[in-house]
Amino acid sequence: MFDRCGIIGFTGDCDAKDILLGGLRTLEYRGYDSAGIAFFSEGKIKTIKTVGKVDCLCDKVATEVEDATTCGIGHTRWATHGGVTDTNSHPHTFGNVTLIHNGIIENYQELANELAKEGKKPVSQTDTEIAAMVIDSEYEGEPYEAIKKACDRLDGAYGFCIMFADRPGEIYSIRNGSPLVATYAPETGAIIASDMVALISYSKDYFVLPEQKIAKLTKEGIVVTDLSGAPFEPEMLHVNWDVAAARKDGYEYFMLKEIHEQPQALMKTITPRIVDDLPDFTTDGIGDDIFAGIDRVVIVGCGTAMHAGLVGKAMIEKLAGVLTSVEIASEFRYANPILSDKTLVIAISQSGETADTLAAIRLAKEKNAKTLSVVNVKGSTIARESDYVLYTHAGPEIAVASTKAYTVQLAAMYLIAFRMAYINKTVSDEAIKGLIKCLRRVPKDVEKMLKYDAQIENISNILNKAENLFFIGRGLDYALSCEGSIKLKEISYIHSEAYAAGELKHGTISLITDNIPVIAIATQNHVYGKTISNVKEVRSRGANVILITNEGVSVDPALCDHQITLPRMDDRFAPFSAAVVLQFIAYYASVHRGLNVDQPRNLAKSVTVE
Repeated sequence: MFDRCGIIGFTGDCDAKDILLGGLRTLEYRGYDSAGIAFFSEGKIKTIKTVGKVDCLCDKVATEVEDATTCGIGHTRWATHGGVTDTNSHPHTFGNVTLIHNGIIENYQELANELAKEGKKPVSQTDTEIAAMVIDSEYEGEPYEAIKKACDRLDGAYGFCIMFADRPGEIYSIRNGSPLVATYAPETGAIIASDMVALISYSKDYFVLPEQKIAKLTKEGIVVTDLSGAPFEPEMLHVNWDVAAARKDGYEYFMLKEIHEQPQALMKTITPRIVDDLPDFTTDGIGDDIFAGIDRVVIVGCGTAMHAGLVGKAMIEKLAGVLTSVEIASEFRYANPILSDKTLVIAISQSGETADTLAAIRLAKEKNAKTLSVVNVKGSTIARESDYVLYTHAGPEIAVASTKAYTVQLAAMYLIAFRMAYINKTVSDEAIKGLIKCLRRVPKDVEKMLKYDAQIENISNILNKAENLFFIGRGLDYALSCEGSIKLKEISYIHSEAYAAGELKHGTISLITDNIPVIAIATQNHVYGKTISNVKEVRSRGANVILITNEGVSVDPALCDHQITLPRMDDRFAPFSAAVVLQFIAYYASVHRGLNVDQPRNLAKSVTVE
């Protein structure tokens, strides 16, 4: 199941409707099936919600509400329980309780059956309304006690913002798994949301609400307590980007903007970790002891993060000589993995909240393995629960299709591989410095690739009527093919698969017929000839071939329909430049089909429940 909804709550001296609707606009990338707000009006809670985008909600609010309000909650939904209807939209109200929810209540049916025996029946098909009913059944005028007792009955992941009908001006929040961040701006009020992008207009300082802690928001401030009622002081964090980073800034889509932000994101991720031309994690608080005595590395991640891990595996094994495996996080936790205190588990997650990856980290710690997380969000759960964390510095990534988060994850994995090689003395110091020199050039190489957009836009026309497509490559090119394939299919809806080029003859080639597009990546010099032989095989069976090679390679024009050449570089660093090519291909394939690039169907940004 998925948790990808947007949550915002506000109470203060300003008009809550404006803040809620503005926040929902920034959070719409997290869910866009329906949206709604609830707020105190004339001593009562009024709810307005509708199927469709946040714009639809804004229109409805404009026609139905005239008076200002200073306390309310808002939600933009990505449907899980129940279809996309006005009734299933959030917020949900039962009795004294109105709430919004991210997550999945796993025992909702059992609870619904219990409530039915009391004559209480929901009007929606959602687990969220069941949660509201449970909290209301425990409510006797004391919010903390009701929330505590209700949470004892709820199984699953949740992030709640709750208003009680007899408590005007107050919002209560609690989470188990699903992230919530909060801030207090004296000139505005108290704000809580599922993502920092909804808070940045008001403050760069915030805290992550810890699990199983209750936050009470009033116009005077935010008070956090544990379930026993004892005060709790959350750790305050600071973001180093501003509100402009979460806006399109003239680009048609966030994805295109984020493709163009990659050179800067790479520079911010790489530069602080280089001291005297050697990789150095001192400023990250990562000592060499985490790499010492390691006989195995296990990289865990989901989707794009896992694909970054495939590149990381190749670099760690090649340079540091340490056996490395890459595991899909959702499979890893159920596979009874063999781990020990000599195993280093590296978790990769943009959000730092990915449920399966978090579970993998917890399992690794249970088995006494060392843990290192590569994440983009400060204070995230995965970061807090890992032994060490290496933050990437991509800034906010709004588009569903990951671009800059992927390339900075690659950069982090290269730095880890270099440091491990340096510690293990498997590569000379001079060789490491040479690799660092190449890595320093990566942001400029990527910047050069941004000028390829017009060429790739033209080439992507070959995909306009495609229903199926294949990526092929060997070694690092195969790892990159996996990322290119998921990028293409998630936003263009073209069925796409990635294959190790050498596997074609083992069955895959039966799928190659006239005019099927094949994107062949051939940037690795030591297997270049082998890959070209595979390209010839698909070409001879009628495939339309887009071939990606390094600069200076001579290719028979009859071998492909289009050739894209990367700037000259050490081929071990080709994944960075080639990734930009594949991002552009996916982007323009989606644009040419008239699709919403940033908000593909059935998908949204983060997955924080299983």
